[in-house]
Amino acid sequence: MTATGPGGRNVRRVRVVLADDQMLVRAGFRSILSDEDDIEVVGEAANGAEAVALAHELRPDVVLMDIRMPEVDGLAATERIVADERLSDVRVVILTTFDVDDYVYGALRAGASGFLVKDTEPMELLHAIRVCARGDALISPTVTRRLIAEFAGRARQPEPSPRLNALTDREREVMGLVGAGLTNDEIARRLVLSPATAKTHVSRIMTKLGVRDRAQLVILAYETGMITPGWLS
Repeated sequence: MTATGPGGRNVRRVRVVLADDQMLVRAGFRSILSDEDDIEVVGEAANGAEAVALAHELRPDVVLMDIRMPEVDGLAATERIVADERLSDVRVVILTTFDVDDYVYGALRAGASGFLVKDTEPMELLHAIRVCARGDALISPTVTRRLIAEFAGRARQPEPSPRLNALTDREREVMGLVGAGLTNDEIARRLVLSPATAKTHVSRIMTKLGVRDRAQLVILAYETGMITPGWLS
């Protein structure tokens, strides 16, 4: 679907599914999103199973997914969506009342592209939807350094992966810097590259490894032992 933007331009709408077991919560989010010309709520789900079914039926750009829902919770639903190749363009933003690192890490491990608490400001919610719809992850370098370094290191023993054999030495270097929480601009400065070249390296790495976004790349860097907490400090 498209909408008419400033100057008569056609603006592609971001199609969103709301997944939360509380009807009033869904109504609140729908009210916020319906005021935006470039965002359209196309469906609502009361549990994770319904969210997965709607993802298949509607192929939204983004699913706003609560964690605690009956029958199938949000993390399990996210894992099902991410694991289905037919839904490779669907991004999940986790919504929860719990702003704790364990939930954030669980959401990222499940394949979410973003994480927000339910009392977040409306502008932050809108920003998250737009960022994730573009295929980016809503994970700031600050959160990456604090969160991933702590939990990815303790979650399991590193397991080397043959997937990494597809990377060149330069790409391995770039992936390590992504895992350490550096932005594309910071990677460019560190390796004496242009920002565009750094961005191209990151995109190529994600394609080779079959990961959906930067958040998944960071987790893979730690879980394969490519880097360890404190590696860059």
